[in-house]
Amino acid sequence: MNEFHPSRVFKFCPFCGTEKFVWNGANAFVCNECTQTFYINMAAAVVAVIYNDKNEILLTRRKHNPAKGLLDLPGGFVNLGETAENAVIREVKEELNIDISELKFIATFPNEYVFGGIQYFTEDIVFLCKVADFSNISANDDISNYEFRKVDEININEIGLLSIKNVINKLKEQNK
Repeated sequence: MNEFHPSRVFKFCPFCGTEKFVWNGANAFVCNECTQTFYINMAAAVVAVIYNDKNEILLTRRKHNPAKGLLDLPGGFVNLGETAENAVIREVKEELNIDISELKFIATFPNEYVFGGIQYFTEDIVFLCKVADFSNISANDDISNYEFRKVDEININEIGLLSIKNVINKLKEQNK
């Protein structure tokens, strides 16, 4: 566990405020004062794999930390009460101003990263998405730019997040 892991960051029970807030070593804090349990769960996030008609994949450049300036795939967090399918459609529209016409589930990949001094955990749900029209594409929201590349031409060291590296590696394996 690194210094940003929740077990090293959170010190007080959110229910009663005591310092008798103990990490159970797995996935939760237990308060020795009020006996409440506070779980640390993964958040759901979505990732879009989008190809153009030249069989190039759409990559984005991260505008903010974590991994500011590095390559990513379009996507983001699933909002409360939102389906993963609706989230990927919304995120692609927000980030790139393009509309997904079809989507198909590919796989999930766990991810973790530090943001604001706290380690976060996500389950990234990856979809293969089709876009009929790229004419209105633009970099918006939390991306600074976008580009298309052949999967085999992507340098994995240019990718900022572990889960996205794993997605790209899986796509490279499928291309062999």
